[in-house]
Amino acid sequence: MKDMIMIKGARENNLKNINVSIPKYKLVVVTGPSGSGKSTLAMDTLQRECQRLYLDSMGMTSDSISKPKVDAIEGLSPSISVGQHVTNRNPRSTVGTVTDIYTFVRFIFARLGERVCPSCSEIIAPSFEPQGAITEEDDWMERQTIGCPHCGTQLEKLGMSHFSFNKPEGACESCGGLGHVASINEAAVFNPELSLREGGVASLNGVHRDIQIRILAAAAKHYGFELDPDQPLKHYGEVQRDLLYYGVESEAFKRHYPNVKPVQGTKFEGVIPGLWRRYKEKEAEAGAQEKEGGFFHEQQCPACLGARLKQEVRQVRVADASITEVSDWSLGEVYAWTKTLRDTIPSEGLHLLEPILHDMPTRLKRIMDVGLGYLSMNRQTVTLSGGEAQRLRLASLLGSGLTGVLYIIDEPTTGLHPRDTVGLIRVLQELRDLGNTVLVIEHDVEMMRAADHIIDIGPGAGLYGGTVVGEGSLEDLLTSESSVTGAYLREERQGLSSSASVRVRRKGNGKQITIKNAKLRNVNIPEVRFPLGQLVSVTGVSGSGKSTLVFDILAEEQTGNMIIFDQTPMGRMQRSNVATYTDVFTHLRQLFAALPEAKKRKLTSKHFSFNTPGGRCETCQGLGVLTVDMNFMPDLEVKCHDCKGRRFTDDVLEVQYEGYSISDLLNMSIQESLPILSSETKIAALIAMLCEVGLGYLKWGQSVKTLSGGEGQRIRLAKELSKPSKDHTLYLLDEPTTGLHPLDIKRLHVLLGKLVDSGNTVIVVEHSLELIRESDWVIDIGPEGGAAGGMLVAEGTPEQVAEVRASYTGRFLKQMLAEGM
Repeated sequence: MKDMIMIKGARENNLKNINVSIPKYKLVVVTGPSGSGKSTLAMDTLQRECQRLYLDSMGMTSDSISKPKVDAIEGLSPSISVGQHVTNRNPRSTVGTVTDIYTFVRFIFARLGERVCPSCSEIIAPSFEPQGAITEEDDWMERQTIGCPHCGTQLEKLGMSHFSFNKPEGACESCGGLGHVASINEAAVFNPELSLREGGVASLNGVHRDIQIRILAAAAKHYGFELDPDQPLKHYGEVQRDLLYYGVESEAFKRHYPNVKPVQGTKFEGVIPGLWRRYKEKEAEAGAQEKEGGFFHEQQCPACLGARLKQEVRQVRVADASITEVSDWSLGEVYAWTKTLRDTIPSEGLHLLEPILHDMPTRLKRIMDVGLGYLSMNRQTVTLSGGEAQRLRLASLLGSGLTGVLYIIDEPTTGLHPRDTVGLIRVLQELRDLGNTVLVIEHDVEMMRAADHIIDIGPGAGLYGGTVVGEGSLEDLLTSESSVTGAYLREERQGLSSSASVRVRRKGNGKQITIKNAKLRNVNIPEVRFPLGQLVSVTGVSGSGKSTLVFDILAEEQTGNMIIFDQTPMGRMQRSNVATYTDVFTHLRQLFAALPEAKKRKLTSKHFSFNTPGGRCETCQGLGVLTVDMNFMPDLEVKCHDCKGRRFTDDVLEVQYEGYSISDLLNMSIQESLPILSSETKIAALIAMLCEVGLGYLKWGQSVKTLSGGEGQRIRLAKELSKPSKDHTLYLLDEPTTGLHPLDIKRLHVLLGKLVDSGNTVIVVEHSLELIRESDWVIDIGPEGGAAGGMLVAEGTPEQVAEVRASYTGRFLKQMLAEGM
């Protein structure tokens, strides 16, 4: 029992009262079709119960944290969930700071750096004093000085804090260590043609505007002048303008009334000081609303040119490189640089390097192992993809040395080339070998091969999933009659061995897009051709320049019909859900409003909307949930106690179509609703198409905030496919197989094939060998990521690329085409 986690009677979401045994201290993969219940089992059942019991043991449980629907879970360990969400939104947070690599580099430059004397411009060699361990920041040290051995000028001694852009000792004075400077765009904030009430100040809106107008009026009355909120701003006098723009505490306003002090209720902050305050408060959110609203101009700092540090710090050099240069290098290049340090540092300084040369290269190697060697230290964490952030965290966790932990990891191979999957598997196995249980939600066949134990959930998605259809090794699944994953792999082995030699590639329409001198970021390709009328895969290792070539170069050059399906989030609005996003909800509201019962109750389509007052529950304003502030923990959503999560008033809920209320349909999965709405021609085709792209498991009322980039992309694809075809269109897709089981990839390939066969061209940036193998043409970029990438390595049919030895993609394709796997 001690070596097993036993889950009994799990019935959360679509799980059908299942019993599962998870062996501890093993690498366990949970697989199955998209929407089959993998995440429900791992995240919503196992992880939630681990968190609940942990908080309970600390005396922090509240009634709001619900126990998952499960009879019992025995043998639980403390758990850490590693998802694909970028949680650190602080623009000061970089790859170097979150991995602590930058701490090592600061130590190297503080202790071993050669600096330039500002008086005589001579080089001052390091003193190699045997002081201070790497873990001891030198903030506590009193300011110390050293004398220039050449001219005798006294200089401040540089410590580790001087090499940090997050500390005043090192941060550039002009930008405060951010690398950019901001100024308020007054034209975007103030509209002189409008009054305050009409929206003359764009940053004041809603209830906030009404409150501020009251404070402004009280301030004007206190100081003895008129301020009319209905008067256009252009008619304001100097006093009114200074009050509105700069506030009662500003020198600009105080000069008018030097002897009058503000009282409670009249302390208007001023629009401009308020914007600056919120800008600084929200500095931790790179997407702060003030920045998004266009209220600020941001540009590179003219003093440090984006390097963030003071000039005297940037001039310090170790092994012929400055800290700015090292921060700009890829982590792979930093790794190579650390290897040269022992040879370039004088022997009397080697004792300082010993702790560094043991730990720093190990950390860098782990990051390279998970396929992120192309990242630079100064890359902001907020710009990382979900997969990159997740793998960076995995590499860091390995260095923590924790044992006895249950790690739950959500699809870590997302965005990863097969070459780098090998390194990722090694990192996961190291986590396991430390004495941890590693539970991975994954579709990748190589990950399944490496697993000690596989749990296959299925057989279908949503209503048709939720049962355990296979357990054991990959070979066990191959012999299991009920395993969906095993069935796919069996079909691959049998089908490909007989049909691989007769696979027919489309020849295209004879036209092509030729790009000459493709140069941007790391891409440098003299000429590349994209044949039209084919399914084209653009491949290469992570960071090789695939997305730059397709979405920044090709997309800019193309002038005809073009549709881009990228992985950008579908929205942050909690009110936007699958039904509203696909426009299905408009048809549903009209359908319900046209029913006799609705007409009898005088209900219009507006009453069937949860976004407007009338028919919705006003306690939760139609969301069905209430947000509970958990103080230092993330906010928690609980079911609305008035409507019990049904979103609408009883009057609206009593109107039913085929025995279902509007709330019933919103709580239903797309697949479940298909037979009910099949007679509604306006939406039936879209519903069928959503099922075809493997999204039948999504619920209509599910917030788009909860959807992955891959799910959002496939929703947009389904909307496009359900429209009648028009003239030749170029479709650009960014890793459309993200989050898809091999079975679903097969279905996606069929759909993309339909687009091509209708006379269009589909170009996918892709890592999935299953889809690359079925493409008509492959363009392989590389050979590596970052500075060592961006070149055209191979182009041609999959068979032709498989013969190019320099291509990593080709090597894996060759193996796959030979094995029939």
